[in-house]
Amino acid sequence: MFGDLMGNFEEQQKQMQAKLAGITVEAEAGDGAIKVTANAAREILNVSIDKEKIDMEDMEQVEDLLVVAMNRVIELASAKEAEESQKMVSGMLPGGMDGLADMFK
Repeated sequence: MFGDLMGNFEEQQKQMQAKLAGITVEAEAGDGAIKVTANAAREILNVSIDKEKIDMEDMEQVEDLLVVAMNRVIELASAKEAEESQKMVSGMLPGGMDGLADMFK
């Protein structure tokens, strides 16, 4: 019984990782000077810099804005991951026990 449950859980985890990889989020810093795109599996997919909105000679500013944008996108990715995990846990519980999924928030 528990073997089947664990096997199912492992399969659910694989499906979850694939789903998270397909969900993208984007954050920006410096009024759009730097945009970072990531997926809900917390992988950075793209970084774009608008040279018209930033002084590329001021590397400290560029670095600071990159850090801000990356932290924002990781926060958004984490929120999406938590949302999808909540859905997965709710789907695994027998009928009438959906309230137990709130324990995993």
